[in-house]
Amino acid sequence: MDYIKDLRAIVGNRPLLLTGVGVGVFNSKGEILLQKNADGRWGIPGGFMELGESAEETGRREVFEETGIHIGELKLVTVVSGSKTHTVLKNGHEYYSVTIIYATTDIRGGELRADGVETTEVGYFPLTNMPETLNPRVREMILQYAMR
Repeated sequence: MDYIKDLRAIVGNRPLLLTGVGVGVFNSKGEILLQKNADGRWGIPGGFMELGESAEETGRREVFEETGIHIGELKLVTVVSGSKTHTVLKNGHEYYSVTIIYATTDIRGGELRADGVETTEVGYFPLTNMPETLNPRVREMILQYAMR
């Protein structure tokens, strides 16, 4: 978990290229699991890869850490990259992300709960009634996936 901190100690605020994973978790009713971040926006569980981790391992780890749910099989949905992923954080750190998006219906247990750090609320939402503060790019990806 210190990989990005270690890089920042070397490069300062210069832009980094970081690999992340997001997972759309769908329950048996076709609802999607969303999390409310500390900044008040809703999104799908996910985060950056750690050294030595596969993308699938990252997805499973992040879903569990942020929502308390264990998941299994993942289906590749898309990869998001390019200039639209450029982010500048409040502390001045910049990055471009390459984000691998998966979907799953393979929920293997756990207890749905927010981690209280990165995630303040979690819940399943029907695709016709997702939160207004859902990241627009995430909303678009969810709906495109659901229309397949």
